[in-house]
Amino acid sequence: MFDTLSDKLQHALGGLRGRGRLDEESISKAMREIRLALLEADVNLQVVKDFVARVKERAAGAEVTKSLTPGQEVVKIVHEELTAIMGGGDSQLAFAKRGPTVILLAGLQGSGKTTAAAKLALMLRKDGRTPALVAADLQRPAAIDQLEQLGKQIQVPVYSDERKDPVTAARKGVEFAVEQGADVVVVDTAGRHQVDADLMEELGRIASAVSNALTEAS
Repeated sequence: MFDTLSDKLQHALGGLRGRGRLDEESISKAMREIRLALLEADVNLQVVKDFVARVKERAAGAEVTKSLTPGQEVVKIVHEELTAIMGGGDSQLAFAKRGPTVILLAGLQGSGKTTAAAKLALMLRKDGRTPALVAADLQRPAAIDQLEQLGKQIQVPVYSDERKDPVTAARKGVEFAVEQGADVVVVDTAGRHQVDADLMEELGRIASAVSNALTEAS
């Protein structure tokens, strides 16, 4: 998702970089493309509106630094505002004081959650943690096999359950992780959108099942 968004932003800003002079029309055109790119990446509409408004306001009144052209100055402003949205500082994972920490991955279909789950588990293992992976994406046929293969590559145990019940899979996966002595459990779930009420309700049931499993294990 971030790669796609990056490509679209590069395209939207490409026409500005080399310009020695910018007019309101060229800035507005770039902002329209940026707005569309962010919306297609499922960024909240109000966040996008506020972002574009801040960039346009700063770009209109910007004093160009000696080392930058007007186009480069706008690119710099966009970068600074994106950094502010994402958070300028480093964020650390918060780990549970008792029992394993559970990280539940949720997001749009095709956003790379399964690969991200494995990368996260690998990072945790390199940091001295004992992670386990849980395959709770039962809507995509290849998701379980993909996570199992990735788990083998990074030497992290994977729990899978093909009975087509992601809530049960998540609960039993946490139980499995506890038995394995894992201190972090990464649960991969199916892709979903916030407007899909059934899938969002399922996510709530998965979270409750995981919480109950942790309570029983403690």
